[in-house]
Amino acid sequence: MSRFSVIAAVLVCLASPAWAQQDQSSFELTPIVGYRFGGTLEIEDSPESFDIDDSATFGVILNFPHRADTRWEVLYSRQSTEADFSDPASVNELIDIDTHVLQIGGTYQFESETPRVQPYLAATIGGTYVEASANGSESDAFWSGSLGLGMLVAPTARVGLRLEARGYFTFTNSSTDLLCVSGPEGAGCAIRATGDIVSQFEAFAGVVVRF
Repeated sequence: MSRFSVIAAVLVCLASPAWAQQDQSSFELTPIVGYRFGGTLEIEDSPESFDIDDSATFGVILNFPHRADTRWEVLYSRQSTEADFSDPASVNELIDIDTHVLQIGGTYQFESETPRVQPYLAATIGGTYVEASANGSESDAFWSGSLGLGMLVAPTARVGLRLEARGYFTFTNSSTDLLCVSGPEGAGCAIRATGDIVSQFEAFAGVVVRF
């Protein structure tokens, strides 16, 4: 059994109704660690593309009260990974990229028969900033949004566990030099047209601390 599995099992065993009874006006701070999958960037005027490698992520969520079953939240997440170009003849076959996501939104908590476990739906919108290490590339920012489903597991009134699966959707455009490539057929950048969406999916866990 992995170290994370042991920690999760201990938290579930220690869970008590105290979390549900805690003042709903509390603020919550949640450092998160996860793993993000997928993502393809099209090359402008070319059949080739970049595939974003799966990799670990980390970040933090600040959550604060709105109503009895809804809460506002601010999400920051970072992914350091690589993008593989489908054309091996390119001089930029493999490119390092860093992605920073900053979004605001909220959560809706569903009714639960078990006060120790609270399922919820999360939705946020904001921006994604991408840095690339390729010849001729520039950093750029894009509008993005996300949707997630998860659960809160509460061992005490002050500390809990957040488990979530989330999809990220980045709206790219053609006015950027992000992920530029050069090869036998010429050069291009990995953004095709306004309105394209880059989709990624992530599973993460975090320790929730209430104030």
